[in-house]
Amino acid sequence: MTKVAFISLGCSKNLVDTEVMMHNLHTSGFEVTFDTAEAEIIVVNTCGFIESAKTEAIENILDAAELKTYGKCRHLIATGCLVERYREEVFTELPELDAIVGVGSLDKIAEACEAVLRGEKYTSFEDKNKSKLGGGRVLTTLGHTAYLKIAEGCDNRCTYCAIPLIRGGLRSRPIEDIVEEARQLEMEGVRELNLIAQDTSRYGLDIYGEYSLARLVREITAKTEIPWIRLLYCYPDKITDELIDELRDNPRLVKYMDIPIQHISDSVLKRMNRHGDRALIESVIEKLRREVPGIVLRTTAMVGFPGETEADFEELCEFVKRTRFERFGAFTYSPEEDTAAYSMDGQIDEQVKQDRYDCLMATQLTVTEDISSEKIGEELEVLVDGYDTVAEIYYGRSYADAPDVDGKVYVRAPKGRYSSGEFIRVTVTEALDYDLIAEPSV
Repeated sequence: MTKVAFISLGCSKNLVDTEVMMHNLHTSGFEVTFDTAEAEIIVVNTCGFIESAKTEAIENILDAAELKTYGKCRHLIATGCLVERYREEVFTELPELDAIVGVGSLDKIAEACEAVLRGEKYTSFEDKNKSKLGGGRVLTTLGHTAYLKIAEGCDNRCTYCAIPLIRGGLRSRPIEDIVEEARQLEMEGVRELNLIAQDTSRYGLDIYGEYSLARLVREITAKTEIPWIRLLYCYPDKITDELIDELRDNPRLVKYMDIPIQHISDSVLKRMNRHGDRALIESVIEKLRREVPGIVLRTTAMVGFPGETEADFEELCEFVKRTRFERFGAFTYSPEEDTAAYSMDGQIDEQVKQDRYDCLMATQLTVTEDISSEKIGEELEVLVDGYDTVAEIYYGRSYADAPDVDGKVYVRAPKGRYSSGEFIRVTVTEALDYDLIAEPSV
């Protein structure tokens, strides 16, 4: 049986695609291995969102190609966003590849593997706007937590973003399809379900004619007993009162929301083609915190967008300092071909971008330190993720911590006391910037 290994790059949405491809290969008679050194075929599922992601993808392809010379690997396949965006250029620039598979052809991964085993070069780019959504998966996350992709593509058309070019327009999955996958994940032991899409708050508009995320959450809650359901990537202009009510009233929908704002200066938001101005963003944040006591808000912001002035940047820093987001990330603007912002006037020097990024993150660190220190003495419910044998300490997350992007809660307790996927009560004893140290509650 031919062994195939995957290298999955980029976001959690890409990870779900990798898991679907793994399942496809498993049911087609291939053996999926998590050890690239043991694989005869290596598949690199690439990201192409920004320049650093493209560089990472190319480096991983070249690293994997080394195993064709020094390891057991005989064939190398690339899939995902970078491949979809640059298509035949990838074959030309990376002759080490034996097959390329676009985002609309992920269900052809077994066909691609069979072709390369016959010594053939293989290419498939079917219509990304008509490709099958969902499917069986081989989970690569911790067994008790999983991502559930509820839609593909995006219609927002932000001027800096290439995702609509790569992934196509919004395509929501039917509620019954998503609920069935949630039920399957629950049977596999999942206790935390993280709902994802390019814009989860727009979910359902294309097939139901209205924003339907709250309805979807109610259906998942009714048809499963998964304790934690988490919302990621909710755009502030589409957060409805119905969704806020659901977040307030549904005890299994954790009081956490990721609302990417990207900026707060009205002039920058307008050039970004973001749907909503500063007043709207502030109104949504105020309503969420008023209606949902204890809510944890996560956001991201971009610095160095074309035309961003020092005054715009200072406005962003002051807003972040005053708003006190519990969770925050930032990145520098990356000019992407075929996007409207690529040819805009006012492109900003890379060093200036980096300086602004460093300054913004330093501002947030002060906020984070204050928020974390306020947790000392507080009792938390923690979902155990595992045990660190080197540090001899358990680690997990509270409702305030999404997997992969937020901090952890470290719990001092004897090895063997807890199991991964178990919910425990702890009391915070120390704060370490983004992480907390705790002891089991008496």
